[in-house]
Amino acid sequence: MFPIRDHNPSGRTPFVTYALIAVNVAVYLATWNLEANPRALMSFYADYALIPALVSEGAGLAGFLTSMFLHGGIMHLLGNMLFLFIFGDNIEDEMGHAGFALFYLACGLAAGLGQYVADPASTIPMVGASGAIAGVMGGYLLLYPRARVDILIILVIIFRVIPLPAWILLALWFAMQIFGGFSSTGGQGGVAYWAHAGGFIAGIVLTIPVWLKRGGPAYWQVTHGHPPHPDARYPLTRTHIPRVPRQSPGQARGRGGPWGRGRR
Repeated sequence: MFPIRDHNPSGRTPFVTYALIAVNVAVYLATWNLEANPRALMSFYADYALIPALVSEGAGLAGFLTSMFLHGGIMHLLGNMLFLFIFGDNIEDEMGHAGFALFYLACGLAAGLGQYVADPASTIPMVGASGAIAGVMGGYLLLYPRARVDILIILVIIFRVIPLPAWILLALWFAMQIFGGFSSTGGQGGVAYWAHAGGFIAGIVLTIPVWLKRGGPAYWQVTHGHPPHPDARYPLTRTHIPRVPRQSPGQARGRGGPWGRGRR
């Protein structure tokens, strides 16, 4: 189950969101060949990932910033960029280009700090933009709790898209991070749960001034938690494939194709 789009159009072109996506993709493409060489990859992570144990020794502080532009695989990258694409444009619309850029970086730094505080002796490199994007999601929850988000549900061979209020999706996601953080043993599992939680909380806190500027609780009363503009609609379009009328058995036998009964 994951989001594919929201019904919350932005009023300006999200240049910073697009730039962040481009930078993350470019960095991944420039370093993807390291995945075939574990020794070179770990050497690269030692310089640019966030490794809490190094920070505890007074080194590797740059990793708080550089780690948020690295990814551990193509699916890791695509998942993060999808979330940024869905939720980033609206927060950028509210905060402005420069404000959003600073907000994104601040959430990423807070996410790294959250993971560090949770396990300062960990030697596991932390990479990914998900902590910063979690902050974007936290800000989205505060400003548009009832915005509609389309969720793709995959059950074996069943594919279905259903709309959900943003607060259900985001609150469930946050609860999963908290549960994962407490249930993971020694930081194992491959997911930086506390970075996600820290970024999410930072996003809410840093968005409070924008929310208060809009009226705070009064803003919610006016919008009822929805975006303050009409929802984007995604109407189903009719297919251009012509419909073939059903035929009787007698008609079908008289019109065989290359492999039908009409030609022998």
